[in-house]
Amino acid sequence: MLDLAGQLHAWAEEGRDFAVATVVAVGGSAPRPPGAALAVCADGTAIGSVSGGCVEGAVYDLCLQALQDRETRVEQFGYSDEDAFAVGLTCGGVIDIMVTPYDAGDAAQTAALPAAAHGEPVALARVVHGPAGLLGRAVLVRPDGTHAGGLGGHDDLDRTVIAQARALLEAGRTGTIEVSEDGSHCPGGLTLLVESAVPPPRMIVFGAIDFAAALVRAGKFLGYHVTVCDARPVFATRTRFPEADEIVVDWPHRYLAGTDTDARTVLCVLTHDAKFDIPLLTEALRLPVAYVGAMGSRRTHEDRNRRLREAGVSERELARLRSPIGLDLGARTPEETALSIAAEIVAARHGGTGRPLTGANTPIHRDERAAGLLSQPV
Repeated sequence: MLDLAGQLHAWAEEGRDFAVATVVAVGGSAPRPPGAALAVCADGTAIGSVSGGCVEGAVYDLCLQALQDRETRVEQFGYSDEDAFAVGLTCGGVIDIMVTPYDAGDAAQTAALPAAAHGEPVALARVVHGPAGLLGRAVLVRPDGTHAGGLGGHDDLDRTVIAQARALLEAGRTGTIEVSEDGSHCPGGLTLLVESAVPPPRMIVFGAIDFAAALVRAGKFLGYHVTVCDARPVFATRTRFPEADEIVVDWPHRYLAGTDTDARTVLCVLTHDAKFDIPLLTEALRLPVAYVGAMGSRRTHEDRNRRLREAGVSERELARLRSPIGLDLGARTPEETALSIAAEIVAARHGGTGRPLTGANTPIHRDERAAGLLSQPV
């Protein structure tokens, strides 16, 4: 729901009535992850998607029904062996959809939409499995632990959910949590979907070269907030990088040491110049970021590794370095090279192998929880 916050907030401000269908659980080769949403206004306008097309019509009808009966419900859609053209996921997956009519009196919903629409980091935790009286109830959680709304019944339940939702928010991730109705951490009573709305992750590109210009475009396409950093003012210009969010003229290692990074940040070192690379990578490989890649030939890579060891970088730290950067796509042009780097970043983020799907036995859509990519609050 929060990925549609901008439009939904506008609808709410206009006093329009609408219902939102949200993916709350997936299994198998489901096309959209938990948190994906389809919203339908009372005038029939629809935005968003829950399945990439497979069950949109049926979910649209459920939203219209929810607008009439004002009830929250959870429906499951899956593949039909008897009739592949029946309502279901012909890709073979299963998705659970929660359909909720917007309620202007719901403190969590009414606080979540403007906050997410304005780029504030928030998490919305909603009950998606449990007693009928709690289904759809929600609490909005902010990074400092303050909240709006509540699940009702037990203060301990609210405290437990807020703590776990805050942990997912800090990681910038959407996922489910399971707790008991009395608020204990033991699974068994309630399942909640926690949707995190956070600012875009950062991509910092070091080295103002032609390859960097193509990578900036790829990074923006993937939804990153992209910064270009180079110590040479003649190259680090807005003219050369019109699509970058920020252009910084500074020594790369000095800038990296003073800027904010987190577990979602990706660092792409395209300078392949030892006087920049060694102090920069020495700093980068000790930060808890998602990805560190460095451009250069295999000879450059070997020389760089030797210099990094001499600078005190440990073997464990060095093992985090993606070098030469990118997947082997046979890339030649800056655009092709940017594609290979972007592909490696996506694979690293979701646990992909980088191998062709043709003939492979690996799942197309991975379960991030099973892959260990979602934080597991305890």
